[in-house]
Amino acid sequence: MYEVVGVRFKKAGKIYYFEPGEIDITVGDRVIVETARGIEYGEVVIGRKQVSEEDIVSPLKKVLRKATAEDEAQVEENKRKERRAFDICLQKIASHELPMKLIDVEYSFDNSKITFYFTADGRVDFRELVKDLASVFRTRIELRQIGVRDEAKMLGGLGPCGRPLCCATFLGDFEPVSIRMAKDQNLSLNPSKISGICGRLMCCLKYESDSYKRVKEPQQDKTSQEPFPEPSGEGEGFDLDDEGDAGVGEDVPEEDGREEDGRGEEKERE
Repeated sequence: MYEVVGVRFKKAGKIYYFEPGEIDITVGDRVIVETARGIEYGEVVIGRKQVSEEDIVSPLKKVLRKATAEDEAQVEENKRKERRAFDICLQKIASHELPMKLIDVEYSFDNSKITFYFTADGRVDFRELVKDLASVFRTRIELRQIGVRDEAKMLGGLGPCGRPLCCATFLGDFEPVSIRMAKDQNLSLNPSKISGICGRLMCCLKYESDSYKRVKEPQQDKTSQEPFPEPSGEGEGFDLDDEGDAGVGEDVPEEDGREEDGRGEEKERE
């Protein structure tokens, strides 16, 4: 077993495990950690806990320290640099006439790499664009093509329900969603009714899918498989052929010339 803490680098982003060591860390602390991409700044969202080896990615990286005031200032400076880099990249894309849409820019904490996220209908040859950006920023440049669901997650917005998008507020990972889930829930199959702003099936179709599956599973008919129990005890019989015995302690009422019309209301016979 390994003792870890869960760290998230973006809002509603994926949670990664790190070894806390002897550092006193609680949920909500900002920390500096070592990652495969270099030194990064993140927020602790899961406190210390024990996990098995299958739940971690080896080798397990360490939490270097709690974030200081200087680290917080560095994060704010990186955000200002990201806005500037976004504008410059837009100009370079236009000058190269590339069929791509820039979505977001991300600086690594130590400024060792800049990642540009974009969408496009197909493959894009951006080699010349990378050279231009590297000559401007003098650091490692990475262009990463993303899908429409990741685009919605990064940009945010309001869903058809009127609430902020699930993917942009709390969903760490995208789970597979199929049209079968909509059918199981007896929802309209009109694409405009079951699609999110990304144009794909809404993630919330997955939330209650398992409950509908359990309800619709065929229930075993126990009465057809189990025999009736043998009668036991004493009983008392009645002879219905004797005069005056029409039931058990009740007299048969005389007809008063009216009958019910099937809705619980009485009407006169014609």
